[in-house]
Amino acid sequence: MRSVEETASPRRTRLNAAQRRESILAAAVEVFSAAGYRAGKVSDVAALVGVSEPVIFQNFGSKAALFAAVVDRVADHVQAELDRLASQPGSAAGLLAHALEPGHRHGHQDGPHAHGFGAHGVLFSDAFALIGEPELTEAARRAARTIAGHLADLIRRGQADGDIRADLDPEPAAWLLLSVLSTRAFRAAVAPGPNRVEDGVTALALRLLSPEG
Repeated sequence: MRSVEETASPRRTRLNAAQRRESILAAAVEVFSAAGYRAGKVSDVAALVGVSEPVIFQNFGSKAALFAAVVDRVADHVQAELDRLASQPGSAAGLLAHALEPGHRHGHQDGPHAHGFGAHGVLFSDAFALIGEPELTEAARRAARTIAGHLADLIRRGQADGDIRADLDPEPAAWLLLSVLSTRAFRAAVAPGPNRVEDGVTALALRLLSPEG
């Protein structure tokens, strides 16, 4: 017969406030990146963490505030990924193509660094569409401006190297690429053959950057 120690359930590790908030945020990134803001449920976030919904609201106040924190978190990951790409050898045009690569080419996405920021098209599309909502406005603006700024830096690098058109204004070009990302969820929902369409839209946007475009 086994002892009480052997049969007892393992004790659940108690998280401090910062760890609890971090675990909620990580789960929310997963839920909202997959389902978007409106379809993503706080109950699904709570289930992933193993807490009740009131615990989520105690930490973040509202679903909108939780989503805003998710947008900030993923924007930070995207910024780190773009910084990593910028530090690597290779053409800027090639690095931009990698960053914008549609997620369907790789199937399941693993984590916020997966294949640049294409994996988070649903999340960013929702954030930019909801920019008029008070709790989301600043987070969406920060994310958009941060990502556009890094894309513009990559474009400037490509212009200096001669593999991106010299006559382009880097900032509008960066916003064009960001627009391709932010409308990706729309095309996935309504376009016939969305994978083929997405590949074509991405290729057209990148072709505009090419000196031969």
